[in-house]
Amino acid sequence: MKHLLATASALAMLIGLATAPASSEEKTAWRLFVSDHAASVVHALDMETGKTIETFDVKAPTSLYRSDSGRSIFAVQGKGDVISVLSSGIAFGDHGDHGDIKVEAPRLLDVAFEGKKPSHFVDHDGDIALFFDGEGKARVTREADILDGKPAIREVVTDAPHHGVAIALGDDVLISEPNTDKPDELPTGIRVVDRAGATVGDIHACPDLHGEASSGNLVAIACAEGLLITSGDGKIELLPYDKALPAGKSTTLVGGRGLQYFLGNYGPSAVVLIDPKSEDAFRLIELPTRRVHFTVDPVRAKFAYVFTEDGQLHRIDVVAGKIDASLKLTEPYSMDGHWSDPRPRIAVAGSRIVVSDPLKSVLHIVDAESFKQGDDIALEGKPFNLVAVGGSGETH
Repeated sequence: MKHLLATASALAMLIGLATAPASSEEKTAWRLFVSDHAASVVHALDMETGKTIETFDVKAPTSLYRSDSGRSIFAVQGKGDVISVLSSGIAFGDHGDHGDIKVEAPRLLDVAFEGKKPSHFVDHDGDIALFFDGEGKARVTREADILDGKPAIREVVTDAPHHGVAIALGDDVLISEPNTDKPDELPTGIRVVDRAGATVGDIHACPDLHGEASSGNLVAIACAEGLLITSGDGKIELLPYDKALPAGKSTTLVGGRGLQYFLGNYGPSAVVLIDPKSEDAFRLIELPTRRVHFTVDPVRAKFAYVFTEDGQLHRIDVVAGKIDASLKLTEPYSMDGHWSDPRPRIAVAGSRIVVSDPLKSVLHIVDAESFKQGDDIALEGKPFNLVAVGGSGETH
């Protein structure tokens, strides 16, 4: 866990007044974007005040994803056949000896990506890949062009509609290979497509493909037998699950920030820490009850968080490989029932951990340093998906 990474947001938070021009001022801004489980809206909140800045109308209830830069928020509306894009209104600039922050009003951009049943969003170094299950097709573009209102779209097509994913890595696109015998089942592998649309090399086997993430220069894709790992150098290798692990697999991955690792689910009541560069690549962490949601802390690199169905938020020390603190936040949210029922989600906004409580119409705030509960934020409806954007920098 010693593979430290530098990110623009982390640099912006660490740069102090001593290295900035005398005419500058330090500013901190954090915003939380919240979708509703039933209503077709996205709320933008100022986390410094807890107040709603703006509420945006979209076509259908949405899943939210932020770009790596934090400049844009993608509202993926699977039941609305469209992906809308918001400008977060927060942007950072790296000036070598200091980092700048620019804060504007968030806004719904006049850019949308239409297609049947959009599902996966993946950002890699500003290359955005959007996958549409109902078409078996990916649309690839650049975040900078989206923010300029002129996205140039490159389409990558598979042989059949399926629940798939695409990852843009420079000129190449990694795209899932459908199970042509059983199109309703998960993909069977990954194919690499160059800018001319030609397949590069052989198909990389990945039965039951579901879940991907990036951590530093590594990309991981979850398969039935392990993880496909690539650093974008053309090599894609399988990291098989450790034989000491119980039967199971990961189907959801998130990538560490600051430390290079991946955190994945593993069965209903455990998560697994994955360090592809370690001899002991997999470390299983058993949970007290079934897992609801998990995420990593992009600011405090050694921590990750898991919410379980008994209403507890658990803090994981990823270096020690164990839960080191737990906090009761909500009434139980049973994992019985439909997979898409309203249940809590977690986001980290600077010094605050935010947990949505959709059945109580509130956001629970936990101080990330003390791991103690603070004041709740009431939000009408059923607040559900959360993404946070922000940091500190200099204004001129």
